[in-house]
Amino acid sequence: MGVTVMATELHNAADIERVLTEFAQEPDSGLVVTPNPLNTRYNEAIIELAGRFHLPAIYPFRMDAEKGGLVSYRFDTIEQQRGAALYVDRVLKGQKPADLPVQAPTKYQLIINLKTAKTLGLDISFQLQQRADEVIE
Repeated sequence: MGVTVMATELHNAADIERVLTEFAQEPDSGLVVTPNPLNTRYNEAIIELAGRFHLPAIYPFRMDAEKGGLVSYRFDTIEQQRGAALYVDRVLKGQKPADLPVQAPTKYQLIINLKTAKTLGLDISFQLQQRADEVIE
């Protein structure tokens, strides 16, 4: 598909700034911010640096888009919790956990921050905006 993926391991805020500064030098770059404790702890710094370096980024949590991130995309946690409750009910009624099927999420939430898109010089199509669960203006 012509996409190069560069994974990086980060340990602290200095690593984040160093890596994003280097990454911003690459043409047509973008970020996929994964859900982990370090990224959550420094999410505001990541959002600020992505904006400063004009790096489009997709984040794992709704709050990231609300704080100025371009897009968040994540499975619906409420649906997952309901599914977990049904599993607990089945186990309490005698089913063995090993006999229960693994269930992947079926509902996802897409949140787009149009203000950030405008700042990055990106035009988000009307069709994509219509598909989003929420559009922040």
